[in-house]
Amino acid sequence: MKPEDLVRPEILALKAYPVPSSDGMVKLDAMENPYSLPDSVKRELAAALARVDMNRYPTPSPQKLREAIVRRMSVPAGMEVLLGNGSDELIQMLITALARPGAALMYPSPTFVMYAMGATFSGMRALPVPLRDDFSLDAEAFIARMEAEKPALVFLAYPNNPTGVLYPEADVVKIIRACKGLVVVDEAYHVFAGKSFLPRLAEFDNLVVIRTVSKLGLAGIRLGYLVGRPEWVAQLDKVRPPYNVSVLTQTAALFMLERLDVLEAQAARILSERKSLGENLKALKGVTVFPSEANFFLMRVPDADRTYAALKQQNVLVRNLNPGIRNCLRVTVGTPDENRILVTALREALS
Repeated sequence: MKPEDLVRPEILALKAYPVPSSDGMVKLDAMENPYSLPDSVKRELAAALARVDMNRYPTPSPQKLREAIVRRMSVPAGMEVLLGNGSDELIQMLITALARPGAALMYPSPTFVMYAMGATFSGMRALPVPLRDDFSLDAEAFIARMEAEKPALVFLAYPNNPTGVLYPEADVVKIIRACKGLVVVDEAYHVFAGKSFLPRLAEFDNLVVIRTVSKLGLAGIRLGYLVGRPEWVAQLDKVRPPYNVSVLTQTAALFMLERLDVLEAQAARILSERKSLGENLKALKGVTVFPSEANFFLMRVPDADRTYAALKQQNVLVRNLNPGIRNCLRVTVGTPDENRILVTALREALS
C-alpha cells in the first residue's frame, strides 16, 4: 500500500509550505522582528519560564492571558477573544467551522497562501479574485464576484501579504456590508500599519479580526488571537484543539504583554528603517518597489530567479515569489546593518 493509494488527490497535488534553511544567512525572508529582547528582559523571562509546571497540561482557554490581551490590545467591550497556535491555526479553525459541503472561501489574490491551502485541506471551494496590476483592491469587482458566488467565508489581509498594500478602509467596509458570509480581517501587521478594525467590530455582525504576536517580535512562541462577538467565538471554540496554547507560550505571552513598550519601541525602529530601506531599494536600477504598510517590501526585478540565487550566494535570504508573482521578491525590513548588506548584495546581484 502506498500513500498515493489513500491520500486525497488534492493533497497529493499540494506542495508543503516552503521554509528554507537559514543557517549562516542574513535572514530577510519571513517578516520577523530582527531585534532580540534586551538582556535584562531575557533574564526575567527565563525566571518566569523556570516556574512553569511542564508536567501539567496547559489551561485550555487561559483567562488571564485573554484578559491581558483585552486590556493591552484595547479590545472593545462586549467582544470575546479566542487563542490559537499562531494565526495559522485560527485560519484553519475558521475554515473548519464553516466548511459545509459546497461552501466557498473568497480572498483577493495574491495574498497569504494559507487561505487557499486551508480551503484545500477542508474541501471548501477556493475563490481567488485578482488584484489590479499595482496590487490595489478593486472593491467593486470583488463585491460583484462575492454576490455571484455567495462565499461562506471571506479573508482580507489588512495590510496584505505579500504585497504590503493596506486597502482603503471604506472599501473593506463595503465588502463587509455586502457579504452574506463571515468576513475575517487579518491584521498580522497592524503594528506597522497603524490601522485596525478592532474598534469597529460592534458595527457588524459578520466580522471577526485575527492577529498574531509574531510580527511584534514573538514569532517563536506561536500565539495568535481572534476577536469577535461572543456568538461567533462560542462556535469557533468548538473546533479548537483542547490544549492548543502551551504553558510556555502562555507564560511568555503574559510576561511580554506587561512589557509591550519594549516590543512597540522595536516596531518604531523597524518603521524608521522601512522608510530608508524603501528609498535605497528604489534607487537600484531595474527595481520596482511597491508601497508597503507592513514590515517588508515587494519588489519586481528583471529576473527574480537569478537575483534570488545571487543573493543566496552572498548569504542573504529573501523570499522568491516567482512565478506566482512574476519576477517579484519579498524582503523583510531588518536592522540597519542587515539592510545595508541587502542593498549592497542586491546591487551586485543586479549588475
